[in-house]
Amino acid sequence: MKRRKALSSMAAGVGALSATACSAKQVVTKPDMEEKTMDKNFSSKKEKLKGNVNHSVCKWCYSNTPLEVLAEACQEMGIKSIEIIGEKDWRPMIKNYGLQCAVANGSPLGIENGFNDPKNHEQLLKDLTGIVPKAAAVGIPQVITFSGNRRGMDDLVGMDNCAKGLEPIVKLAEKHNINIVMELLNSKVNHKDYMGDHTDWGIGLVEKVNSPNFKLLYDIYHMQVMEGDVIATIRKYNDYIGHYHTGGVPGRNEINDTQELYYPAIIQAILDTGFTGYLAQEFIPTRENPLVSLQEGVHICDV
Repeated sequence: MKRRKALSSMAAGVGALSATACSAKQVVTKPDMEEKTMDKNFSSKKEKLKGNVNHSVCKWCYSNTPLEVLAEACQEMGIKSIEIIGEKDWRPMIKNYGLQCAVANGSPLGIENGFNDPKNHEQLLKDLTGIVPKAAAVGIPQVITFSGNRRGMDDLVGMDNCAKGLEPIVKLAEKHNINIVMELLNSKVNHKDYMGDHTDWGIGLVEKVNSPNFKLLYDIYHMQVMEGDVIATIRKYNDYIGHYHTGGVPGRNEINDTQELYYPAIIQAILDTGFTGYLAQEFIPTRENPLVSLQEGVHICDV
């Protein structure tokens, strides 16, 4: 989809949001609706967010949208960051569009091959030693890591292995004033056998690593699938969390009333903890123009 066509289509789609979901309707029918409704050219002058949330978006959810199109849309929506991308993407994005990359990709070993297996430590150390200084040099605040799959390993053994493998990386992060975050994922639906699938396990790891530069990436979708109790968990463990992701449950699609979570209350709970980091939309859009869904998600979370 061409850039102008994508943005124009998004503008046309905004008017339909109120008919698709109650949560979206509550957003777009507020008194300030005129400020948040795009004209046919999707004018950024009318996109006035409240400024309480640092909005971000995960690029992989918009794989068919060119980075430059997504970046321009983010500028106009008030989104400050595009994340989970590599150096070849975040360098031109930061330079050309003035956007942040709230979380940079770490090692290409990926989700299944993480720090719980000592066999991966050498490669992870090499990969992250290469990326951490580069990311820090351009102001990227965080680099992502993963626990890896169990493959029959005891969770406490895996936690110890993660702590040992992360030690030199976290020391490097401390030196460069950047955070390492480990994402919590569900092992019930999307990532079978993933070890870091419960908040308690992640909290235990953060305590073992014992550094202000190592925190959890709390994915609201994944943890709702695994354990629920999202708001209470956020309130209890906010000091352990460095970043948040959204997603509709079930299905990991739009975060409107087609799913079970009420995101305005969740985001307010996050803000009430004093959190000043980034919140990223990581749902998979189902609309023909995914940017319309992205804009809806931002408005729902703009409390």
